[in-house]
Amino acid sequence: MNAFQKTLAAATLGLSAIATSAAADDLAAVHAFYDIFTNPGPESNAAFLAATSEDWKSYADYSGNYEVREDLLPRSAGIVAFMPDLEFTIEAIHQDGDFVIVRSRSIATPAGPFLGIDPEGRNFDVMNIDIHELKDGKLVNLWHIEDWATAMRQMSGQ
Repeated sequence: MNAFQKTLAAATLGLSAIATSAAADDLAAVHAFYDIFTNPGPESNAAFLAATSEDWKSYADYSGNYEVREDLLPRSAGIVAFMPDLEFTIEAIHQDGDFVIVRSRSIATPAGPFLGIDPEGRNFDVMNIDIHELKDGKLVNLWHIEDWATAMRQMSGQ
């Protein structure tokens, strides 16, 4: 291997290490979002706040409405209290530049009426798709969809 090839190989390895480190940091930020639902408490909340920009927004539809991080924390605690058996599993993660796409599964038994349905002890098992946008290593936007139609069908016993 000549000097140029050695330099090129070293530079490639160095860039790979930087890219791998940045990707790992991005995934850690994404996991901080899910931890507020799967491992709730002050440490998870602090990690979520550290992983998100001050103007982080969560979009669930095209209405133009969004949720900010300070509103999500009490709502996530309410979700965990209302569905204490919540199981959340990340099935797949794909990163493309500043975007991380997560396909996940949620299984839970609501403690009372949910989505206008009294589940009478029945649970739901649904797919979720989340698209996280990062800027400078911080989560800045989240677009998400949950399969609530399937959840409603399952909770109503159909």
